[in-house]
Amino acid sequence: MALHVVVGKGPVGTATAELLAARGHRVRVLSRGGGTSTGAVEHRRVDAADAAALTAAARGAAALYNAVNPAYHRWATDWPPVAAALLTTAERTGAVLVTMSNLYVYGAPTGPMRPDSPLTATDLKGRVRIAMWTDALAAHEAGRVRVTEARAADFVGPQVPAAHSHLVRQLPTLRRGRTAWVIGDPDVPRSWAYLPDVAATLAALGTDERALGRAWHVPSAPPRSQRQALTDLAAALSSPAHPVPPARVRGVPWPVLRAVGLVSPMVRELVDVRHQFEGEYVVDASATTATLGLTATAWDEVVAATAGAVPATA
Repeated sequence: MALHVVVGKGPVGTATAELLAARGHRVRVLSRGGGTSTGAVEHRRVDAADAAALTAAARGAAALYNAVNPAYHRWATDWPPVAAALLTTAERTGAVLVTMSNLYVYGAPTGPMRPDSPLTATDLKGRVRIAMWTDALAAHEAGRVRVTEARAADFVGPQVPAAHSHLVRQLPTLRRGRTAWVIGDPDVPRSWAYLPDVAATLAALGTDERALGRAWHVPSAPPRSQRQALTDLAAALSSPAHPVPPARVRGVPWPVLRAVGLVSPMVRELVDVRHQFEGEYVVDASATTATLGLTATAWDEVVAATAGAVPATA
């Protein structure tokens, strides 16, 4: 089978590498810290901003997956050199460049977001993501590279660390019966991307020529507000031996977040994308299903798997 090179060993990179390996592909993961190679996945220590090192490690690859995850408050400084190095590597090696992206490019949506929705973001992080895709698409249209991009809603799943998910970070709170304080309006509909569905989408994009030259949305279950999602998770956490009360969910007031943002870069960046938490934030992935045949994991399965990873003593 072909060699597939995954850059980044966070939750997305790890899940994608494991899925590709399970399908019989040769898989190599590149990351700044390296890792322990196994019979299924090879790890190498490579700086994602070093085009020469990336190229040397990706020679012969059929596809190159961008699963890099810079610190949230460092996107403006860390993403441009990494994106440029990956684009250069794709051009030098001939590998398809598959980028893991998000919904920031759309700015404040006025309805369900589709891959062909206008890229109207005005916040800094959204503009960074728009520039990355615009540069990659221009290189693709010029015939220099072959690119495609996956865009996903907020992550959920047992494989997702608490720091990477608005839902997963609340599981210990729900287990203890305490109030879950969330960002924004707890009752607006939102899409959630189950990590195995994210990996399945990336793997499809890297192995199907129909995916080239455009962006695709990761299929997601029907929208659930933060209150609904956390209520579902609390119910799934509960058992006769360890009963969990119904979820209590409240939104953190924005003035409080702005005050915290004065000393916390992470929170300051969240305030900058307030629009993502105040109105409907829903994905339309029908094109992915119609063309690539991918569908979302049922929400009940997502909830059961996510809750099942939480120890009863958490």
